[in-house]
Amino acid sequence: MNSVQQQIISLREVLNRYNYEYYVLDNATISDYEFDVKLKELEALEAAYPEYYNANSPSQRVGGAVTKNFKTLQHKNRMYSLDNSYSKEDLLDWEKRLQKNLGTEAIEFTCELKYDGASINLTYENGEFVKAVTRGDGFQGDEVTSNIRTIKSIPLVLNANFLSNFEIRGEIILPLEGFQKMNQERIENGEDTYRNPRNTASGSLKLQDSGEVAKRPLDCLLYQVVTNERTYSTHFESLEASRAAGFKVPDTIILAKSIDEVFHFVNEWDQKRHDLPYETDGVVIKVNNLQQQEELGYTAKSPRWAIAYKFKAAQVSTVLEEITYQVGRTGAITPVANLEPVQLAGTTVKRASLHNADQIEKLDIRVHDTVFVEKGGEIIPKIIAVDFSKRKEYSQSTRYATHCPECHTALIRTAGDAKHYCPNTYGCAPQITGRIQHFISRKAMDIDGLGGETVDLLRKEGLIENYADLYDLQVEQVIPLERMAEKSAQNMIDGIKKSKEIPFEKVLFALGIRFVGETVAKKLAKHFKSIDNLMTANLEALISVDEIGDRIAASILEFSNNLGNMQLINRLKYHGVQLKVSEKDLIGQTDKLQGKVFVVSGVFYKLTRNELKKAIEDNGGKVSSSISKKTTFVVAGDKMGPSKKTKAEDLGLTIINEDEFILMID
Repeated sequence: MNSVQQQIISLREVLNRYNYEYYVLDNATISDYEFDVKLKELEALEAAYPEYYNANSPSQRVGGAVTKNFKTLQHKNRMYSLDNSYSKEDLLDWEKRLQKNLGTEAIEFTCELKYDGASINLTYENGEFVKAVTRGDGFQGDEVTSNIRTIKSIPLVLNANFLSNFEIRGEIILPLEGFQKMNQERIENGEDTYRNPRNTASGSLKLQDSGEVAKRPLDCLLYQVVTNERTYSTHFESLEASRAAGFKVPDTIILAKSIDEVFHFVNEWDQKRHDLPYETDGVVIKVNNLQQQEELGYTAKSPRWAIAYKFKAAQVSTVLEEITYQVGRTGAITPVANLEPVQLAGTTVKRASLHNADQIEKLDIRVHDTVFVEKGGEIIPKIIAVDFSKRKEYSQSTRYATHCPECHTALIRTAGDAKHYCPNTYGCAPQITGRIQHFISRKAMDIDGLGGETVDLLRKEGLIENYADLYDLQVEQVIPLERMAEKSAQNMIDGIKKSKEIPFEKVLFALGIRFVGETVAKKLAKHFKSIDNLMTANLEALISVDEIGDRIAASILEFSNNLGNMQLINRLKYHGVQLKVSEKDLIGQTDKLQGKVFVVSGVFYKLTRNELKKAIEDNGGKVSSSISKKTTFVVAGDKMGPSKKTKAEDLGLTIINEDEFILMID
């Protein structure tokens, strides 16, 4: 190594240490001037010797990279959402479920504040920062690596021995002081102020110029390490090690030996949260033991081993001026309260969902009432009560709509359903537009160059009536449309063509079958493997699929038996849309474990727990989280939960180890 290279490496190490001391430890050891001198020295050397370029050099924190289109990346490990609780009773119920599932009352928890920002997933390899991806929908997000590099509290090179390859998750936040300063500058420049720190932080991640991101006082608080390496036995231990390695882990996180200590933390911070330099809206409670976390696993949406306790939301009163009705893509009618504008938690609230007729009746909500509004989870406005002391004498009870506000078809409501529906599926404009908008959405066909407004315009111009029509569109037809240039028209058509590569499970979700969300679509695609198999399946075959009940099955049958839908499917086939699982995805899939139910428990070494579960499903088996008479095999690893072992033995179930399972599928 020559002297120039050595000098560059030495400067990088020194500057990284100063950054860490200033932005993570809040303990500056040199002046800003001295830091800038060393940074300029490094920049000059790197400019003179470009062969020593390193993306993780402190010089790269100033930004400058321009990203016009953010790449969508699949998360290696899904980013789940958290179940919310709003009372101590909810937390006690959660604790009982944990104790039952784990077979022990001795459970240790961690308590951490729930910061209000933008979730991020950071990937490190061999001690260096590699990429950053936003949460997105939990399955995939936007790569924002160049923007994240500018946040100085995020280490680009770790300063201590840590894990080799791992992901670490956290919240990108905008401290209140920085937010106020940004707004002051905007006021001085005669610009509109930003509404709240959370939205501003989230929007910052999608700025095209990373140099602009670098100017914003963003911070990052880390809260979870994700890795297959079994270096740490508890969540708290992994966070302490993360802090030592250079990550900014909040020092408010505590270890709680009991639920009473959890309550003490919640009560303490419900009072103290307003003194924090960041916005927070609750507390996240996690099972501390990582083995127990694995044992508990996940529901379709959330980890069973974690829960969010939400502080009481901000509340205001305002006047309900009018009730209007919206029509969704499935024909569902949603009543909307149009409110006298009011400020709530940093935003102006003008509308709030009233959900359905039952909710209106329950709260006795009427036009001209003064109502109390809060933000559910401090995000979505909702009416929680009426101030009856201010009700007008001439007030009349709300009569729910009887006809569709768009096509004037008489509404229907089936027994057991909370919502009213417009049955005019193929003649009601919002339903037509809504289905196509759903079809092109990011979680579905993900068609670039085509947005909701354009869909509505295409429909109004008579160019499309359904999602299959999209594949007949030509550039020449689209160019004459309002605000449509040749390039944007071509991008739209190219995006539509590219959507033919979207895998079957997403296409199935895109079809908009009622009650078939992302998770259900994946299960159906995996089980039936093609749209033909699905649409010819009877009720018995449908409900035999894991988590498919009578309601979902009935909806699929209704869709499959509709002549119009059959014609749409045939047209999609003709255009080459993926309506069956690809040959590539079928590799390794068998029926060896068909009809068998497995429970996986303990620590494994040849396969990870997720790999085991995938192997079971790929071979036709079903994974269950709890042991019952329906269980065929229990795959037991080290440190298997004692309650599960006892129950399995009592039921006389077959218990196999990891090696025996592998032999079953070989």
